[in-house]
Amino acid sequence: MSILRIIFAILLPPLGVFLTVGIRGAFWLNILLTILGFVPGIVHAIWIIAKNDEKRV
Repeated sequence: MSILRIIFAILLPPLGVFLTVGIRGAFWLNILLTILGFVPGIVHAIWIIAKNDEKRV
């Protein structure tokens, strides 16, 4: 599932974050970062996904 979330994070960063944490602060921050610049949104989304995958292992 994490590979699919990373693909979503590259194509549409808020979707990748939503699939990882739901509608929380990180999701809204990612929407803001994506609006301000697409690359910061991607970096944040991948960081959130990787951070949450560490907790699950």
